[in-house]
Amino acid sequence: MFVDKAKIYVKAGDGGDGIISFRREKYVPNGGPAGGDGGRGADIIFRVDEGLRTLMDFRYQRHFKAPRGEKGRNKSQHGANAENMIVRIPPGTVILDEDSGEVLADLTRHGQQVVVARGGRGGRGNIRFATPNNPAPELAENGEEGQERYIVLELKVMADVGLVGFPSVGKSTLLSVVSAAKPKIGAYHFTTITPNLGVVGVGEGRSFVMADLPGLIEGAHEGIGLGHEFLRHVERTRIIVHVVDMSGSEGRDPFEDWQKINEELKLYNPVLAERPQVVAANKMDMPDSEANLEEFLQKAREVQPDIEVMPISSLTRKGIQELLYRAADLLDQIPDEPMVEEVADLSERKVYSLDKKEDDGFRIVRENEIFVVESAKIERMMKRMQLNSHEAILKLARTLRHMGVDAELRKRGAEEGTIVRIGDFEFEFVEGSSYY
Repeated sequence: MFVDKAKIYVKAGDGGDGIISFRREKYVPNGGPAGGDGGRGADIIFRVDEGLRTLMDFRYQRHFKAPRGEKGRNKSQHGANAENMIVRIPPGTVILDEDSGEVLADLTRHGQQVVVARGGRGGRGNIRFATPNNPAPELAENGEEGQERYIVLELKVMADVGLVGFPSVGKSTLLSVVSAAKPKIGAYHFTTITPNLGVVGVGEGRSFVMADLPGLIEGAHEGIGLGHEFLRHVERTRIIVHVVDMSGSEGRDPFEDWQKINEELKLYNPVLAERPQVVAANKMDMPDSEANLEEFLQKAREVQPDIEVMPISSLTRKGIQELLYRAADLLDQIPDEPMVEEVADLSERKVYSLDKKEDDGFRIVRENEIFVVESAKIERMMKRMQLNSHEAILKLARTLRHMGVDAELRKRGAEEGTIVRIGDFEFEFVEGSSYY
């Protein structure tokens, strides 16, 4: 089954916790702190594997959670960093952030990789908090949380030549004739609902990849019919072979078909209008095809004087080899560079960014008799602190006092014994700027 779009959830590993430990050695009466730092959590890395051709694997596994770092150890030993999680994706995959719609990466080459979620830092052990004034601290930090987000993966087929045209003009038949691909062929519209790829051998040691793309209809750029599900794949092709039914077997005008498809391509992405294009005038074995071809050329050259039209018949194979030679010649003239979107280096960006002023500030709201302190900085600090010791509580109280939280609580009417909530924690307000 061909799957070209998937939504997944990624969660990088949390950092390991630092620990509180002290040296207790014979003949060393004042050993001092010896709690090590926690290890770093694992990153989630997407890496291109040229052996994959679809996003089928992501249909069955939609959640990726990387391992966390190990906790610190005694004797000043640091916990081990977690091994990064590698997720394989096919070439031509575009990675987008679902919330912002931002393109995070556009990966086309084997071995290319990008970090989509960074693991959290390990927490510091009490050896890090030793000072001349406090040589034996009972303080340690929890590991930082790993980044998490929802990601949308879009696969754009990597092909040298893309076959475009209305439904039932013979695209699938042409691919089956020139390659070993066996696409489904039927005498009804939208027989092809997913792209089919085949390797075409031209001779003289030359070959290229051809894609039979699902049929277009008018309004496809707005999502009508298969719409964007098809047009997404055209962007990757280096040249376009526009297959037109010259027999007019379904009562359509070949010239109007050609114009409508080109207009859809242009409306979807103006760059496609500049892509090299060869018109394959198909079904030339039919009775009215010759007359229709002359009329088509006359009208088309008035609109586009340099139009390149090659009469073919997939049934009799007439003109097929000439079409392949021409496609190969055009590919030789075009740099072998896939069409990719310009994306900044993700490693230099944070998944979440907060405005500095908002980050350092705080807000106090009252819920009945409880005062709620809202501050991203304080909540983030409390997640890192291990609030299971008197020393840690005192450090938190000093931080709140220096930020002005105590003074603001008094101004709002907080008294001795008033409950103060910060994040998931509740404290009693005590005069003297301490929370217990």
